[in-house]
Amino acid sequence: MNDMLDRQAEDRIELAGHVKWFDPAKGFGFIVPDDGGSDILLHANVLRNFGQNSVADGARIRILAQRTDRGIQAAVVLSLEPPADAPAVPLADFAEFDPEYLASRPLEPARIKWFDKAKGFGFANIFGTDDDIFLHVEVLRSSGLAELQPGEAVALRVIQGKRGRMATEILPWDAVLRRAPQEDAQ
Repeated sequence: MNDMLDRQAEDRIELAGHVKWFDPAKGFGFIVPDDGGSDILLHANVLRNFGQNSVADGARIRILAQRTDRGIQAAVVLSLEPPADAPAVPLADFAEFDPEYLASRPLEPARIKWFDKAKGFGFANIFGTDDDIFLHVEVLRSSGLAELQPGEAVALRVIQGKRGRMATEILPWDAVLRRAPQEDAQ
């Protein structure tokens, strides 16, 4: 069994590209590789192993891919970045804030209370509090995500806005661990 797993790991190649589309309801989507060639299948389980349930169309992605009987498939997500066309400051609510201040807000662990993509918003709760944190769909998109599920664990950067506490960034729950070394270096 271990020999088979070792061979599978050896057969994987690192690729970069962008997400063509991903549908959480269908449980899959496709990646367009930078080097050209056929689209690469991105299964929901591979994305979940990275700590996300969705990804925005156009997001930059680095993966380990493997050839299967059905073609090339993503086996491991190495990194994700929001789409290049995602607005840096998506809402007028953030216009009065210095972008450096917004980026310096601590990442706080939270759970999604509910999110309705059609309505364009939802709410989360920071762990240990009952306070609702407003989540706007444009913040979700600029964070590189497409949807959120009730109970999903995330990391949020939060400000006190004119209409209450609101997220300025929504990241996978383990973003604190992945970003800590980078932020410590700054």
